[in-house]
Order: sequence, then C-alpha cells, then structure tokens
Amino acid sequence: MTSTNELAAAIRAGDRTALARGITLVESRRDSDVPAAEALLHALLPATGRSIRVGITGAPGVGKSTLIEALGLDLCGSGHRVAVLAVDPSSAVTGGSILGDKTRMGELSRHANAFIRPSPGGDTLGGVAARTREAMLLCEAAGHDVVLVETIGTGQSEVAVHGMVDFFLLLLSPAAGDELQGIKRGVMELADGVLVHKADGDLAAAADRAAQQCLLAMRVLHSGEANPPPVLVGSSVTRRGLAELWQTIAVRLQHAHDRGTFAARRSRQAGDWLDTVVRERLLAEFLGNPEVAAAMARARDEVARGVQLPGAAARALLALRRR
Repeated sequence: MTSTNELAAAIRAGDRTALARGITLVESRRDSDVPAAEALLHALLPATGRSIRVGITGAPGVGKSTLIEALGLDLCGSGHRVAVLAVDPSSAVTGGSILGDKTRMGELSRHANAFIRPSPGGDTLGGVAARTREAMLLCEAAGHDVVLVETIGTGQSEVAVHGMVDFFLLLLSPAAGDELQGIKRGVMELADGVLVHKADGDLAAAADRAAQQCLLAMRVLHSGEANPPPVLVGSSVTRRGLAELWQTIAVRLQHAHDRGTFAARRSRQAGDWLDTVVRERLLAEFLGNPEVAAAMARARDEVARGVQLPGAAARALLALRRR
C-alpha cells in the first residue's frame, strides 16, 4: 500500500493516477480515511495556492461544458496545465451520479496538460461536491496552474462556488436579453464577469443584443464600482471571444493583485472554509451521539404527526448537548 508521503510525492510529480487517488481519498466519507486525507493535504499545502481559480456557472443547457473544453484546449495549447472540477448531478433516489463530463469533454480529457475530475454533488448544499476545495488544492499541488470549477447551475451553487474561486463567470444564453427579469439578481451581483454564450450562426445578432442589455443591467447593479464586471460575447464553436475572455480574466486578476483585493478575497474564503468545516464537524458529532440520534428519531415522528413544532423540537434536542 502506498504511504501518504509516497502519494504526496507522486502528486507533486504530476502523476495523474496519483492525483485521482488523492482526490478519492479526500472525498471519502469514511471516518477511517480522515487522518490520511488530512495528512496528505498538510503535506501538499506548501505547493498550493498558485493557480488561477475560475468558477463557471449558468443555467443547464447554456453550454458550460462546451465552453470549458474549448477554453481548456486553448489554454493547454498555450502551455497552461488545466484542471477541471466538474460537479455532477446526483440522483435523489439512489445517490448515483451521471458523471458524464469526461464524455462531454472528450478531446480535453485526452490532452496531456489537462485533468478532469467529475465528482457527485450528492446532498451537499448548492450542488457543490463536498470536497471541491480540497480537490482544488491537490490539483494545484500537481502543477495545474488553472483550475476551472463547473457547477450544476442550480440552488445555491453560485454562492458556494463564488466562495472558493478568484473569478466567477456567469454564462447566459443569447435569449437572455429578453429574459433579464427572470435572472436571479443575486447571481448577477456575484458575477465577476458575464459571457453571453453560443454567439454563432443565427444566434449571433441575438447574443450581441443580449450582451448590450446585460451590460446596462450590470452597470445598474454595480453602480458604485469604478470598474464594473465586464460583459462579453463568445462562441465555443467558432472560438469567438475566447481569447478575449481569458485576457479579461487575467487583467482583472492582475488589477486585484495590485490593489490587494486578491489576497483579501482568498483570506476571506479561507476563513469561510474554516467556519463551514467547524459547522459540519459539530453537526456530525452532535448527530453521531446515540442519545441524540434516538431523540432525533422521536422528534421527527412527533413533527411528522403534527403534535410538535420543529422549533420546539430543535430546542429540546440542543438541550441534550448541554447535559
């Protein structure tokens, strides 16, 4: 069996098989794997933090995977090493995931400079895999200088991914100009940039109109900012706007470095990560108590039968913690 130090050394050397094994380890839900996962992350921590982290979100069908493959191939061709962490939908019935991202990104998955890891979203809030942050660190330690995080694009995924990346890109369809009222204001406010995608063929003109209307909306939402988030137009089929997109991301991040906001954002994200882990551990420890588990079952039954209010039941459960 490979030791943690050997696995860490293989990941630092860029071994893709070792990287996949490392991510499997940190994603494991078995308590027995926690010490090894934490030891691996600790060993690799000095080699992390030097990538560009980009989150990509948008409604299903807007072409997130298509864009990632096209952009990823361009980046790999120019010498970058690209890691894609694609959060895959999970079945609410069986818990199984589709894990089809390698199929959708077939050409990119075969590139020597690329690594694609589809992970099931499971029941994690926001459709973000439970260990996406940890997987990102492992990819950085393996030498990937660009990490792209694709979300399912539903629920609270936008907030979750925004809290772990340097640049948060929102993809819109060419019809978005006619549907801006239906777009969540929250995600528009979170976006560091917007790309109106699929701007080719008969949709090219519609995409340009949508971009103009979106630009006006972004200027209103970010009226207090001297440099509001950019709105671009692009196509993964014709490669229109892809070079401009990456140049825009690089320039925005360089400005953030110069102003000190880049480091501040990462520090804030690290603190939020700690808060999340503390809440997760406290909840797991609390619910893992046999007395609490039994009381929880009784409380669920009483609430389901309508003889107890959830708030009162929760207070009674939390009172057990203070005994």
